[in-house]
Amino acid sequence: MQIEVLKSKIHRVRITEADINYKGSITIDEDLLDAANMIENEKVQVVNINNGERLETYIIKGARGSGVICLNGPAARKAVVGDNVIIISYALMDFETAKIFKPQIIFPDENNKLSN
Repeated sequence: MQIEVLKSKIHRVRITEADINYKGSITIDEDLLDAANMIENEKVQVVNINNGERLETYIIKGARGSGVICLNGPAARKAVVGDNVIIISYALMDFETAKIFKPQIIFPDENNKLSN
C-alpha cells in the first residue's frame, strides 16, 4: 500500500512578488529549495496564512540568496506582496517506510533567509 505523506515544508515565508502576466507557478529562492529538499518543477501546495487561500502549482528555481517567493500567473491573485505562506510538498511511499520517514521542514526568517 502506498500513502501520501508530508515530504517537505517551508514554514512561513513572505511573498516578495506577484506576477499575473507569467504562465504560472511559484518562484522560490534556490537556497530555500535546497534546505527544504525541494526541486524545480516539483508540485507544491501553497497555503496563505493571511487569507486562508490554498493552491497547487509547481516550482521554478529563483536566484540563490535572493529570498524571492513569487506567485506567477493566476496564482498571483491568491496573495499580495507581504502575505505569509506555507509551501508544502508531499510524497507517495510504502506504508512501512512512511512510518519512519522524517520530512524536511525549514523555518526561514522574516526576510526569507535561513539562520546560520
